[in-house]
Amino acid sequence: MPFEFHKMHGAGNDFVLIDARSTKLAINPELAARISHRQLGIGCDQILVLSDPLQTGNHARYEIWNADGSPAMQCGNGARCIGLYLEMTDGTGGKPIHVESPSGVVRMHRYADGEYELEMGIPQFDPSSVPVDLQAVDGQYQLDSPWGVLEFGAVSMGNPHALIQTGDIDSDLIPQIGAFLSTHAAFPEGCNAGFAQLAGEHAIHLRVVERGAGETLACGSGACAAVAILRKFQRVGEKVDVFLPGGHLVIEWPGDQEPLTMKGPAMHVFRGIMNE
Repeated sequence: MPFEFHKMHGAGNDFVLIDARSTKLAINPELAARISHRQLGIGCDQILVLSDPLQTGNHARYEIWNADGSPAMQCGNGARCIGLYLEMTDGTGGKPIHVESPSGVVRMHRYADGEYELEMGIPQFDPSSVPVDLQAVDGQYQLDSPWGVLEFGAVSMGNPHALIQTGDIDSDLIPQIGAFLSTHAAFPEGCNAGFAQLAGEHAIHLRVVERGAGETLACGSGACAAVAILRKFQRVGEKVDVFLPGGHLVIEWPGDQEPLTMKGPAMHVFRGIMNE
């Protein structure tokens, strides 16, 4: 049966949002992969499916599907798009918005410039929390690869991330290395593989190869993970501008057991109807 969808993006990370509060559409891996296909479907990095909240006081609940049909646990860029959608449909305006994600409640609010800031939780560096089946040496992990030994940090932001610091953010090898790392057996649940180049204490350039989606124009949780890992090694300050291929995010993390925040844009592109 036909269903309505909304095409949205956050810094170029694009989504198909389906409001199942009214349609009650159930997504499965096969349908998710077909919707995400850029030639045979609508085309997107991830699908966001809204449903009614489980807890009183929250505005909505949502699930995340990757382009390959696999489920995801966290998506910062997608959460901002949900914030914009709820403002468009539910009249939330400048009020704080609470939505239930697969990894917990996300709290956000809209700034006067139209961008959204949200709490992304406390970075979890313990290997079992990421999870990663490697022994860290001074907080860094190593893996043999076709390109030599890869050295990286790892953290969970509700989903697993690895980060390699690079001196060449434009390298053509990044998609291959990222695909190798994101599917390596050392990460039982896979990981999003980030590549960061420092541009000073308060700015980095970042590319991310996401599990289940490949390289995307932006990854919100990946930007948070990059700042958390770099800040852990005292390579960046508390507030960092993260420049991704698709746009700009601002990440703040005081450190220790404080929650990390992310501020960035959300855009509604178009709405349409697709036959299931």
